[in-house]
Amino acid sequence: MTRPWRRVGSRSLVKDRWIDLRAESWVTGRGTELDPWYMLHWRPWVHVVAITPDERVVMVRQFRPGAEAALLELPGGVVDEDGEGEVRLAAERELLEETGYAAETFTEYASPFNDPAHATNRVHFYFALNARRIAEQSLDLAEDITVELVPVAGLIAGLPRGLVAHASHIGSLYLGLIASGRIVVMPTSQN
Repeated sequence: MTRPWRRVGSRSLVKDRWIDLRAESWVTGRGTELDPWYMLHWRPWVHVVAITPDERVVMVRQFRPGAEAALLELPGGVVDEDGEGEVRLAAERELLEETGYAAETFTEYASPFNDPAHATNRVHFYFALNARRIAEQSLDLAEDITVELVPVAGLIAGLPRGLVAHASHIGSLYLGLIASGRIVVMPTSQN
Protein backbone atom coordinates (compact mmCIF):
# COMPACT_ATOMS: atom_id res chain seq x y z
CA MET A 1 0.00 0.00 0.00
CA THR A 2 1.27 3.46 -0.87
CA ARG A 3 1.70 5.62 2.20
CA PRO A 4 1.15 9.40 2.12
CA TRP A 5 4.00 11.87 2.53
CA ARG A 6 4.09 14.60 5.20
CA ARG A 7 5.22 18.15 4.51
CA VAL A 8 7.42 19.27 7.41
CA GLY A 9 8.60 22.62 6.08
CA SER A 10 8.32 25.14 3.26
CA ARG A 11 10.17 28.29 2.21
CA SER A 12 9.35 30.56 -0.70
CA LEU A 13 12.19 31.09 -3.20
CA VAL A 14 10.43 33.22 -5.83
CA LYS A 15 6.99 34.73 -5.52
CA ASP A 16 5.28 37.19 -7.84
CA ARG A 17 1.90 37.53 -9.55
CA TRP A 18 2.57 34.48 -11.75
CA ILE A 19 4.40 31.93 -9.63
CA ASP A 20 5.28 30.84 -6.13
CA LEU A 21 8.32 28.55 -6.26
CA ARG A 22 8.91 26.88 -2.91
CA ALA A 23 11.60 24.61 -1.51
CA GLU A 24 9.68 22.24 0.69
CA SER A 25 10.73 19.52 3.13
CA TRP A 26 8.84 16.24 2.94
CA VAL A 27 9.03 12.92 4.73
CA THR A 28 7.96 10.02 2.52
CA GLY A 29 5.68 7.23 3.67
CA ARG A 30 8.78 5.12 4.22
CA GLY A 31 10.38 7.79 6.40
CA THR A 32 12.89 9.21 3.93
CA GLU A 33 13.41 12.96 4.28
CA LEU A 34 13.45 14.95 1.02
CA ASP A 35 14.79 18.48 1.34
CA PRO A 36 14.57 20.44 -0.85
CA TRP A 37 11.59 19.22 -2.86
CA TYR A 38 10.75 22.02 -5.29
CA MET A 39 7.08 22.88 -5.76
CA LEU A 40 5.39 25.37 -8.06
CA HIS A 41 2.23 26.85 -6.59
CA TRP A 42 0.39 27.99 -9.73
CA ARG A 43 -3.12 29.31 -10.17
CA PRO A 44 -5.43 27.02 -12.18
CA TRP A 45 -5.11 26.96 -15.98
CA VAL A 46 -7.66 26.44 -18.74
CA HIS A 47 -7.41 24.83 -22.20
CA VAL A 48 -10.23 25.19 -24.74
CA VAL A 49 -11.01 22.74 -27.54
CA ALA A 50 -13.21 25.03 -29.67
CA ILE A 51 -14.78 23.54 -32.80
CA THR A 52 -16.33 25.62 -35.57
CA PRO A 53 -19.59 24.67 -37.34
CA ASP A 54 -17.51 23.38 -40.29
CA GLU A 55 -15.56 20.96 -38.02
CA ARG A 56 -12.30 22.86 -37.55
CA VAL A 57 -10.51 23.24 -34.22
CA VAL A 58 -9.53 26.80 -33.29
CA MET A 59 -5.83 26.62 -32.39
CA VAL A 60 -3.03 29.06 -31.76
CA ARG A 61 0.64 29.07 -32.68
CA GLN A 62 3.06 30.85 -30.38
CA PHE A 63 6.74 30.77 -29.49
CA ARG A 64 7.67 28.67 -26.47
CA PRO A 65 11.13 29.36 -24.99
CA GLY A 66 11.51 25.87 -23.50
CA ALA A 67 11.09 24.29 -26.95
CA GLU A 68 12.78 27.19 -28.76
CA ALA A 69 10.05 26.94 -31.38
CA ALA A 70 6.60 28.22 -32.31
CA LEU A 71 4.18 25.45 -31.29
CA LEU A 72 0.61 24.67 -32.27
CA GLU A 73 -1.53 24.71 -29.12
CA LEU A 74 -5.00 25.22 -27.76
CA PRO A 75 -6.18 28.63 -26.61
CA GLY A 76 -5.92 28.92 -22.86
CA GLY A 77 -4.15 30.45 -19.95
CA VAL A 78 -4.12 31.23 -16.27
CA VAL A 79 -7.25 31.90 -14.24
CA ASP A 80 -7.09 35.51 -13.02
CA GLU A 81 -6.85 36.09 -9.30
CA ASP A 82 -8.73 39.39 -9.37
CA GLY A 83 -12.10 37.87 -8.53
CA GLU A 84 -12.73 36.15 -11.84
CA GLY A 85 -13.88 33.27 -9.70
CA GLU A 86 -15.43 30.77 -12.03
CA VAL A 87 -12.95 28.89 -14.17
CA ARG A 88 -15.39 28.81 -17.10
CA LEU A 89 -15.13 32.61 -17.41
CA ALA A 90 -11.39 32.21 -17.84
CA ALA A 91 -11.96 29.70 -20.67
CA GLU A 92 -14.36 32.08 -22.43
CA ARG A 93 -12.02 35.04 -21.92
CA GLU A 94 -8.88 33.23 -23.13
CA LEU A 95 -10.60 31.93 -26.27
CA LEU A 96 -11.87 35.40 -27.14
CA GLU A 97 -8.65 37.28 -26.32
CA GLU A 98 -6.27 34.88 -28.05
CA THR A 99 -8.38 34.10 -31.12
CA GLY A 100 -11.32 36.50 -31.45
CA TYR A 101 -13.64 33.47 -31.30
CA ALA A 102 -16.62 32.84 -29.03
CA ALA A 103 -18.72 29.68 -28.73
CA GLU A 104 -22.35 28.83 -28.03
CA THR A 105 -21.54 26.31 -25.32
CA PHE A 106 -18.63 25.67 -22.94
CA THR A 107 -18.53 22.29 -21.23
CA GLU A 108 -15.82 21.25 -18.79
CA TYR A 109 -14.88 17.63 -19.43
CA ALA A 110 -11.78 17.09 -17.27
CA SER A 111 -9.57 18.86 -14.72
CA PRO A 112 -6.36 16.87 -14.25
CA PHE A 113 -3.29 18.07 -12.38
CA ASN A 114 -0.63 19.74 -14.52
CA ASP A 115 2.36 18.02 -12.85
CA PRO A 116 1.33 16.54 -9.49
CA ALA A 117 4.91 15.74 -8.52
CA HIS A 118 6.01 19.37 -8.59
CA ALA A 119 3.00 21.65 -9.19
CA THR A 120 -0.22 22.28 -7.30
CA ASN A 121 -2.51 23.46 -10.09
CA ARG A 122 -5.15 21.74 -12.14
CA VAL A 123 -5.75 22.33 -15.84
CA HIS A 124 -9.46 22.67 -16.63
CA PHE A 125 -10.32 21.33 -20.09
CA TYR A 126 -13.30 22.88 -21.88
CA PHE A 127 -15.08 21.82 -25.03
CA ALA A 128 -16.64 24.77 -26.91
CA LEU A 129 -19.18 24.05 -29.63
CA ASN A 130 -20.05 26.20 -32.67
CA ALA A 131 -17.12 28.56 -32.26
CA ARG A 132 -17.31 31.65 -34.48
CA ARG A 133 -15.02 34.62 -34.94
CA ILE A 134 -16.70 37.67 -33.47
CA ALA A 135 -13.80 40.05 -32.78
CA GLU A 136 -10.15 40.80 -33.35
CA GLN A 137 -7.55 39.27 -31.04
CA SER A 138 -6.88 41.23 -27.85
CA LEU A 139 -3.31 40.27 -26.98
CA ASP A 140 -0.95 41.43 -24.25
CA LEU A 141 2.22 43.17 -25.43
CA ALA A 142 4.26 40.03 -24.74
CA GLU A 143 1.95 37.80 -26.81
CA ASP A 144 2.52 37.07 -30.50
CA ILE A 145 -0.17 34.53 -31.40
CA THR A 146 -1.31 33.32 -34.81
CA VAL A 147 -4.74 31.68 -35.09
CA GLU A 148 -4.95 28.45 -37.12
CA LEU A 149 -8.10 26.51 -37.94
CA VAL A 150 -7.25 22.81 -38.18
CA PRO A 151 -9.78 20.33 -39.63
CA VAL A 152 -10.78 17.78 -36.98
CA ALA A 153 -9.82 14.84 -39.23
CA GLY A 154 -6.39 16.37 -39.95
CA LEU A 155 -5.82 17.01 -36.26
CA ILE A 156 -6.70 13.44 -35.31
CA ALA A 157 -4.34 12.14 -37.99
CA GLY A 158 -1.58 14.60 -37.05
CA LEU A 159 -1.52 14.09 -33.28
CA PRO A 160 0.44 10.81 -33.36
CA ARG A 161 2.91 12.41 -35.81
CA GLY A 162 3.74 15.38 -33.57
CA LEU A 163 1.44 18.06 -34.99
CA VAL A 164 1.02 19.24 -31.39
CA ALA A 165 4.14 19.00 -29.20
CA HIS A 166 2.82 20.17 -25.80
CA ALA A 167 1.85 17.08 -23.74
CA SER A 168 -0.87 18.84 -21.76
CA HIS A 169 -2.49 20.07 -24.98
CA ILE A 170 -2.32 16.61 -26.54
CA GLY A 171 -4.21 15.21 -23.56
CA SER A 172 -6.74 18.05 -23.75
CA LEU A 173 -7.32 17.39 -27.43
CA TYR A 174 -7.74 13.64 -27.17
CA LEU A 175 -10.11 13.90 -24.22
CA GLY A 176 -12.03 16.77 -25.86
CA LEU A 177 -12.42 14.94 -29.14
CA ILE A 178 -13.61 11.87 -27.25
CA ALA A 179 -16.02 13.96 -25.13
CA SER A 180 -17.43 15.58 -28.27
CA GLY A 181 -17.87 12.27 -30.11
CA ARG A 182 -15.23 13.04 -32.75
CA ILE A 183 -13.09 10.12 -31.56
CA VAL A 184 -14.95 6.96 -30.64
CA VAL A 185 -13.33 4.71 -28.09
CA MET A 186 -14.15 1.06 -28.52
CA PRO A 187 -14.90 -0.82 -25.32
CA THR A 188 -12.32 -3.39 -24.37
CA SER A 189 -13.32 -6.94 -23.63
CA GLN A 190 -12.83 -7.96 -20.05
CA ASN A 191 -11.61 -11.47 -19.30
